[in-house]
Amino acid sequence: MPLRTDIPVYRPDLYSASAIRDTYPHYAALRELGPVVWLSKHKVYALPRYAECRQVLLDDDTFASSGGVGLNPVANRVGQGTTLFSDGEDHARRRSLLAHRLTPRALRTMKDTVDQQAAAVAEDAVARRTVDAVEVATALPMSVIPDLVGWPQQGREHLLRWAGATFDALGPLNCQAARTLPASLGMMRYARAVVRDRSALDGSMGHDLLLAADEGRIMPAECATMMIDYLAPSLDTTISAISSALYLFALHPEQWRLLKADPDLVPKAVNEVVRHQSPIRAFSRTATRDTELAGTAIPKGSRLLVLYGSANRDPLEWDDPDTFDIRRDAARQLGFGQGTHGCAGQGLARMETSAILRALVERVDRIEMTGPPEWALNNVIHRLERLPLELIPG
Repeated sequence: MPLRTDIPVYRPDLYSASAIRDTYPHYAALRELGPVVWLSKHKVYALPRYAECRQVLLDDDTFASSGGVGLNPVANRVGQGTTLFSDGEDHARRRSLLAHRLTPRALRTMKDTVDQQAAAVAEDAVARRTVDAVEVATALPMSVIPDLVGWPQQGREHLLRWAGATFDALGPLNCQAARTLPASLGMMRYARAVVRDRSALDGSMGHDLLLAADEGRIMPAECATMMIDYLAPSLDTTISAISSALYLFALHPEQWRLLKADPDLVPKAVNEVVRHQSPIRAFSRTATRDTELAGTAIPKGSRLLVLYGSANRDPLEWDDPDTFDIRRDAARQLGFGQGTHGCAGQGLARMETSAILRALVERVDRIEMTGPPEWALNNVIHRLERLPLELIPG
């Protein structure tokens, strides 16, 4: 059967401010067009359906990350030397340096601390009663991640802004990326200073990386990029997941009642939140050879955009995909990636999100929105900027 070369074209800009704030109609239109769609604005093949996204994520040999996963050459050049921008043995080597920090056994040693901090966050939120969901969602990751990565206290006030900018830079070179570029560069300068001054906290990931450089297992220059590797995703994706959970439970009070009636549904609820509101909009891959995908010819060197948020709403894969249902088995959602590039910190993200939900389930009868949600403008991270809530105790 001959390969298809008449690929459907989509002309709207997926990275315009309006599309960032309300992407789901664009995803639906893309899925209707087919499994592989040409985005004329960005000169990239978009993959809006689940099957093709999963296929690409599981085939590093054909669809590489080493050429960068962003949509602009500047970010793809600056990001060289990171775990995210590597494949094969190089990727395995970098990932293995910190893998012991994120194993189930290692995370179990953190569980009591995370649960205690989540309880404190929930207690404070319930005492205030009227809160911003994003502020609540930020409190736990910010109390866990900087210490784990090893950032010194000085400069931490910038970490959230820097981490968001790091993701923004991975979109196209649009106004959004240009506006946040100075913050992205600021994070790199900070990380390099931490490595230069050896000011990473003792016993942290950063400390492990400094020791690895001392022993010749990595180049000193890799220390800074790898610290950013673990900080930016660990903050933004978890904050996105927790704030999206609060938003969805406020929107669907019957789902909150289900969770209160059966807190053992928390793990399923976390997967369903990540499926329904995927924290990462999209990353790209590069074809290493002439190949085909869903019967479509993909020339060597082509860039493909893996649309996680669209794949997780694909009706070919999910029943009633736009419905939020915490009883659904959403374990195969792609929100944390899949394959060798699956999110290394997803176990910690699940632990934090679960801890907050359990702490709130014990203390909160209803979650009600007191104003409209405001969605953040970020090329890559799908998250709320602000969401006023009332937490009604019970």
